[in-house]
Amino acid sequence: MIALHLLKEPAQQGKRQRDQRQELLSRAEAISADLARRAAELDSEGKPPIAEITILKAAGLLNALHPTDIGGGGLDWVDGLRLVRILARGESSIGQLLGYHYVNSQYPYWAVQDPQKAHDLGAETVEKSLYWGAAVNPRDPGLTLTKSGDHYLLNGRKTFSTGAHVSDRINANAAFGDQIANLVLPTDRAGYVASDDWDNIGQRLSDSGSVEFKDYKVYKSDFLFPLVDKDAAPPVPATFNTPLIQLVFVNFYLGTAEGALAAASDYVRTTTRPWLTSGVKAAREDPYILERIGEFHATLKASAALADVAAEAVQSALSRGRNVSERERGEAAIEAYAAKVNATHVSLDITSRVFELMGARATASHYRFDRYWRNVRTHTLHDPVFYKAREVGDFELNGRVPEPSLYS
Repeated sequence: MIALHLLKEPAQQGKRQRDQRQELLSRAEAISADLARRAAELDSEGKPPIAEITILKAAGLLNALHPTDIGGGGLDWVDGLRLVRILARGESSIGQLLGYHYVNSQYPYWAVQDPQKAHDLGAETVEKSLYWGAAVNPRDPGLTLTKSGDHYLLNGRKTFSTGAHVSDRINANAAFGDQIANLVLPTDRAGYVASDDWDNIGQRLSDSGSVEFKDYKVYKSDFLFPLVDKDAAPPVPATFNTPLIQLVFVNFYLGTAEGALAAASDYVRTTTRPWLTSGVKAAREDPYILERIGEFHATLKASAALADVAAEAVQSALSRGRNVSERERGEAAIEAYAAKVNATHVSLDITSRVFELMGARATASHYRFDRYWRNVRTHTLHDPVFYKAREVGDFELNGRVPEPSLYS
């Protein structure tokens, strides 16, 4: 006969996990609402969001995906990406930064073959609430590593490094002769220089300027795993960063569009005047405005559902660990890329057309309602969406999965 306390303990653990999940989602909603109130001013200033990242740390959102046994929230990727979507409703760049942190800080769990190394990095991250950035853009000239006594020296520049100023740790790849070094580096070490050169029309809080490494000392403990040959194929689990980062894109695009529609709806309720020939006394009763809002809401609900299905597919494949096959990874990636194609078109469409609901006065610069479109327009150029559509089409027509890379 099973002891009663053994039955109660798993049930209690399950309840604690459900309560913690709901608490994290509720905190994200509250932070998002506060960001929405301040978003126009934040966008105008365009400064690195140091205070906003501090708020995420205090709320425990940075640790949401880490295991509970080291103090993390224990959420899966489906819920983690929902947190990204929620925050992006308030301010798109903050949603992006949270999602990037999730991919960068979780990467050791599936890429590193030494479980103790991954555990130690995760435990330190949770204990100190570290924010993780990255300097791995494959289209930039690479960083170089040279031996210097009992350590190495890292030199070079990366044009884009999202979270350049707010990062506590940064993932970086560097050439060491004919080999590649995969590194996790603290940003408070001498030789790390974050520049103030991010001045794009959108994602102005993403802190995505250039970084330089000037005779930055690198030690053996900074290596994520041993040096590998430049042409060596990575283990299949190590390639999941691409479909996951694409799902981050999907969710903060959709969150941005949801935020735009919420702002437009509020403006219609409080400010928009009915058109002269509409026959209604309030703009909120205008049948054309009602139709547009209904269409936009329906589209966003469908897109969010597609995003969640894609997240479940990638989560399921990733959970197979070392047993996951290239085919399984590719099929899961296709789900993510289909969601990416959809989210790109939907978010660009809705963020530009919400002005049809609000009217001409909504174009006043102090509202900065254009920031929603500017944000998705800026980031959706990160990698051309038609290449993602081609990969989805090649899979559907020819059964081919994408060859893994930092973009596929």
